[in-house]
Amino acid sequence: MSALAQPLAASAVQSVDWLAIAPPTLTAVVAIGVLVADLFVPEARKAVLGWVSVAGLAAAALTLLPLLDGHRSTFCVPGHVRACSYTADHFTLVIQFLVLGGALLAALLSVTNVDDERRRVPAGEFWFLLLSSAAGAALLPASRDLATLIVGLEVASLPAFALVGIRHGDKRSSEAALKFFLSSVTATAVSLMGVSFVYASTGTLYLTQVAQRIQHVDGQLHTLAQTGVVLTLVGFAFKTAAVPFHFWVPDTYVGAPLPIAAYLSVVGKAVGFSGLILVTVVAFPSYADVWGPALAWLAALTMTVGNVGALRQKATRAYSAVRLLAWSSVGQAGYLLVPIAAAGYAEDAQKAIGSTVAYALMYAVVNLGAFAVAALVGRTRSLNRVSDYRGLYASNPLTGLLMAFFLLCLAGLPPGVIGLFAKVTVFAAAVDAGLGWLAVVMAVNVVIALFYYLQWTALLFRAPEGEAARHRVPVPLTAALALTGVLGVALSGAPQLVLRFAANGLF
Repeated sequence: MSALAQPLAASAVQSVDWLAIAPPTLTAVVAIGVLVADLFVPEARKAVLGWVSVAGLAAAALTLLPLLDGHRSTFCVPGHVRACSYTADHFTLVIQFLVLGGALLAALLSVTNVDDERRRVPAGEFWFLLLSSAAGAALLPASRDLATLIVGLEVASLPAFALVGIRHGDKRSSEAALKFFLSSVTATAVSLMGVSFVYASTGTLYLTQVAQRIQHVDGQLHTLAQTGVVLTLVGFAFKTAAVPFHFWVPDTYVGAPLPIAAYLSVVGKAVGFSGLILVTVVAFPSYADVWGPALAWLAALTMTVGNVGALRQKATRAYSAVRLLAWSSVGQAGYLLVPIAAAGYAEDAQKAIGSTVAYALMYAVVNLGAFAVAALVGRTRSLNRVSDYRGLYASNPLTGLLMAFFLLCLAGLPPGVIGLFAKVTVFAAAVDAGLGWLAVVMAVNVVIALFYYLQWTALLFRAPEGEAARHRVPVPLTAALALTGVLGVALSGAPQLVLRFAANGLF
């Protein structure tokens, strides 16, 4: 008995690489610390919890630096070098940087927002939920088994439901949270069923082992494996807000506090797309003939519906600025899907995936910048209509220029050079994979998007109606605008900082 017990005990006790898991672990520890501190901090000093959260996210991002020198894995099966549950490779580090950086900027936007809405937003709960969601989002790209992948996905999603509906007594907020919750629960149920089918047919949850075994399943289990692959992909399509699984996006963004809408538009997308990349390229490469065409059509449909939805927004409608950004994010999701679809056709799948990551980094910076400006305008214009941005340059010249720059980056026009180059890499990924028709669809959608982005940009420089509104910029909001502006300009001046991922791949 003792001879048998020793190998079992040895396999149950594993050494943990604490440095590798530091980014999500530190974020989770700070979340618990903030929740406990909330019990002892007096109401008048609750703002300190926000700054502690910002510092915690910055510290978690800094823990990525020691990981740059190599490939680290932990929670591995003894005897199988590649069968690990957590891997800190280049893909993981880039997505964790995007997630933690996006969460940091959203936290800066939230410091002012939570202080302004102190009566309706409980500070301790807000910061705990935001940090918890960020911890789950940082865990997901490092996940290399299907169970950890689902856990990371849900840890990122569950706090987000509460964050959307956290404002007491706000019907729009509650309705938005309910729609978000129902859609996400449906996605989780579908994903879990798909994962269970994959496990039943392969006998493993590790992505690399799934990739090997799913090619050689018994004939009786072949249909079960196919169904599992399809259901898993459908579940992640919900998370990426791909059409027709996008219906929750506009109402959720409008009902949520604006910093949370910004968080969902960037970090939420990073979670969905990193999970989709892992299950397609790492776990199911042998089913590329299934998910490649499916994602290509999904990309075409998503970018078209998103851009047409943004085009139909009326400038004088309440919350039209946020709705336009919401529909724009759906269209941008379509562009992000293109290289993943191309990976199903391309000989070098890593290069295609690198194009998605390069585009995601560009989108994260400029979209957060646009939401930061929207948060500033929303301080004096609570309905946040597109027409409220008329004459922004006259009242706040620097803010107006930054908003114009962010919109031009999203449109892919100079001086937003990084937006232009990022779109070119996505075009190139589609063309190189033989998806010329998808590149044409994308070109048409870029033209459609030009109209509403340029229309909004022109409005910034028109003469204001009546007296120009002066916008006081609080320190946290100033920091968020400065960071996004500097990063956007730096990336436009040196686009190779992110475009090299499109050339070299990540895995």
